[in-house]
Amino acid sequence: MTQTSDPAFFVTPQGRRIAYHLTDGAAPAVVFLGGFKSDMMGTKAVFLEEWARREGRAFLRFDYSGHGESDGASTDGAIGDWFEDARAAIGLIAGKVVLVGSSMGGWISLLLARDMPERIAGLVTIAAAPDFTEDSMWAGFDDAQKAALETDGQVALPSEYGDPYIITKRLIAEGRDRLVLRDPLDLPFPTRFLQGTADADVDMSVALRLLDHASGPDMRLTLVDGADHRFSDETCLDLIQTSVVDVLQSLT
Repeated sequence: MTQTSDPAFFVTPQGRRIAYHLTDGAAPAVVFLGGFKSDMMGTKAVFLEEWARREGRAFLRFDYSGHGESDGASTDGAIGDWFEDARAAIGLIAGKVVLVGSSMGGWISLLLARDMPERIAGLVTIAAAPDFTEDSMWAGFDDAQKAALETDGQVALPSEYGDPYIITKRLIAEGRDRLVLRDPLDLPFPTRFLQGTADADVDMSVALRLLDHASGPDMRLTLVDGADHRFSDETCLDLIQTSVVDVLQSLT
């Protein structure tokens, strides 16, 4: 699965230049929101775009600021910035959208659902990581890491996906203003949560907590035995596609 065309760009109200690919097609459009330090060239994003092209479905994928081909450095950004980028990206599309949020993109999808429920027709999350800056990062820091964050403004965390993650003080502090698991979370549309049991980055207890915390008329959680955080093998990709189709069919 490859994508050779150059991206288009738009500028957010905050002045950030964002790269995106928008495929024309039937409404509601499907919008893919990627994870922390990932980009729109990932397996899941491109897989869904190819499905959308075959089905004649409108589809949008984009890079948050500091990610992929968008301008900026990831260390300058925070959850609120990337939420604003996503909200501006949805502004490229008329009518309602179905969100597909992966990892951090799941958190941002939930923020969008809370901010603009009138625009959201349905939601699929993949290993959603709501509130991870607080519940996973900050809660997992030892005293030395917390002290380094305060004095140096950042701390490096190892990553199995490549270079270490540089976690900034602003990322942690700003994330506390964007938490979604502390207050009521209404999801008044078809919602499908997908989670692997072998996910080393987002424990399946997070998915169970999200399902228990959120409220909505049509929410389902699917656990995939042995699936990891990438959730990108053939079985998982088929399940993502099936879940998106299920949401779309629920709207008819």
